[in-house]
Amino acid sequence: MARALELALRGPAHGPNPRVGCVLVSPDGHPLGEGWHRGAGTPHAEVAALDDARGRGAVVRGATAVVTLEPCDHTGRTGPCSRALLDAGVSRVVIAVADPNPVAAGGAARLRAAGVDVVAGVSEQEGRAVLGPWLHAIEHGRPFVTLKLATSLDGRVAAADGSSRWITSQASRRDAHVLRAQVDAIAVGSGTAVTDDPALTARDEAGGLADHQPLRVVVGRRPAPANGRLRGPGGELVHAATHDPREVLALLHAREVRHLLVEGGPTIAAAFLRAGLVDEVRAYVAPVLLGAGRPAVADLGIGSIDGALRLEPHEVRRLGPDVLIVSRPRPHDPPPGTAQTIHLVRTPSEES
Repeated sequence: MARALELALRGPAHGPNPRVGCVLVSPDGHPLGEGWHRGAGTPHAEVAALDDARGRGAVVRGATAVVTLEPCDHTGRTGPCSRALLDAGVSRVVIAVADPNPVAAGGAARLRAAGVDVVAGVSEQEGRAVLGPWLHAIEHGRPFVTLKLATSLDGRVAAADGSSRWITSQASRRDAHVLRAQVDAIAVGSGTAVTDDPALTARDEAGGLADHQPLRVVVGRRPAPANGRLRGPGGELVHAATHDPREVLALLHAREVRHLLVEGGPTIAAAFLRAGLVDEVRAYVAPVLLGAGRPAVADLGIGSIDGALRLEPHEVRRLGPDVLIVSRPRPHDPPPGTAQTIHLVRTPSEES
């Protein structure tokens, strides 16, 4: 299973489909073939492993398939993996995570009904970690939301005159572009689209466009500027003409977006936080002091330190002179300002 999980990580982090790995093992414990899902429209991990084994001349009848996600039982762009395993004569299937997708689930039941020995829940936590945002999106019916902040030590995202390039270092910006290349969509408020004129592209180390470009989402009543960089090369531009974060996520979920990156500004960051719809905060903090200027997050409706939104750090990493802190809201904590509206509260500079 450790090898299957390693293989799963070779698949793309973005896209509508999960990262899955599979290893075929002979009855006496020898590896016969392995595979992983390479993206939408390509063979699933089980079929890739079967093809690999056959390419090696291995006999797979009576083998064990070790797979990180329950084999699917439906026909989409490819056929059901449960039937492929049955047709190949596999006698045992070991699964890390049951498939929560009602459209694809049922493979384990079909295999058991056909007499295959099915063992589920092996290295389940590790499997859930590999599935990451995809699993969250399927289980919760909305994209996994990462809020990205790039701030000074005193929590500013722009100076008093509005200038913001560059607060963080090149190392932080490079890391942020790696993240952009892994998500399905990036969202900014319409005020930020006007004020900052962002491109919202994912770029490689050479500065060119990365192979994968996420959807570029502008949230608010106003569309993106007609001559702005958002109209240039990059991912598809989507206008979410609403101030309600839940409506934004519903729109994106319908487009099979599994991972949304919210990049700013302060108003949209506060709206998602107040709605309890942020699953992860990635804060790039530079050793810079501004003393004035735009804060990273607008008013959360918190009147006392007792009501502060406290996060659990999951990773702290040095990036050049900066520090990256990856945190997540604590389970069961209510969102801040729950007694107040969750819609965007607009500031003059972000009027949308």
